[in-house]
Amino acid sequence: MFQLTTATITKIVRPRPRNFHKGNFGRVLLIGGTPQYGGAILMAAEACVNSGVGLTTVACHEEVRTSLRTRLPEAMTLDYTQHELLRPILLQADAVVIGPGLGLDATAEELLSLVLAHQQPEQFIVVDGSALTLFSQLRLPLKYPEKIIFTPHQIEWQRLSGLTIAEQTVGKNQQARNLLQTYVVLKGPRTILYSNQEPQENSFGTPAQATGGMGDTLAGMIGGFLGAFHNQSWQTGEPRAVIGAAVALHSWLAEKIANENYVVLPTEISRQIPAAMHYFATQAPIEL
Repeated sequence: MFQLTTATITKIVRPRPRNFHKGNFGRVLLIGGTPQYGGAILMAAEACVNSGVGLTTVACHEEVRTSLRTRLPEAMTLDYTQHELLRPILLQADAVVIGPGLGLDATAEELLSLVLAHQQPEQFIVVDGSALTLFSQLRLPLKYPEKIIFTPHQIEWQRLSGLTIAEQTVGKNQQARNLLQTYVVLKGPRTILYSNQEPQENSFGTPAQATGGMGDTLAGMIGGFLGAFHNQSWQTGEPRAVIGAAVALHSWLAEKIANENYVVLPTEISRQIPAAMHYFATQAPIEL
């Protein structure tokens, strides 16, 4: 099995052209955040913004918007029940992240159905958290499965694949992925990226990452990397390489933070993403 290493990151994270502006670095839409789980979409959005995407928009519950404006003024916001406002932003997005804190109610079902039904040919959709559970229940049609990224942990993967945790071997996971025809980022002690090529295992990871919000942060990073680095005028990264770079950087940072901390907070990973990307883009030793 191939490994995701620091070389995976440096292949994608390159110095930015001097004459570029935010329009050159992609648009990402994140959807989720009920009042009960508002922190999930906040963490996903923070990771997305810090990953270098040009324009980030968050569609969430109206009650969550105030917290988002206060914590992350760099992101635009809208009420996710206002579909007439959401639809044009959805159609323009290079990548969509749906699921962090989304919930499982009728509103959540409508949003997932809307996103999947309106997927554009070149648009990536990261399906995370609650949206994974909903998809497992509803089995909605996928227009462009090769542009879908599922990010399950083992229980969510059991719902998606029908494989019990004991049955989740690399070979059986790959077979299940082949039926879905999507990317699968199967989270665990050593996260594995499944695609239409040989699986790739993350070289990095630490038990200090075992805390709420870690997956939301990873989903935001994957969405941000796909927005910023895939099929933009300055950089055209092969999708598997872009996804792999986000996965590797997420856990590489966690390992670094864990050298001096018993627990790695997802928000601390997000805080250090820009400095880490600068390091890998320039390979100059800097203080993180």
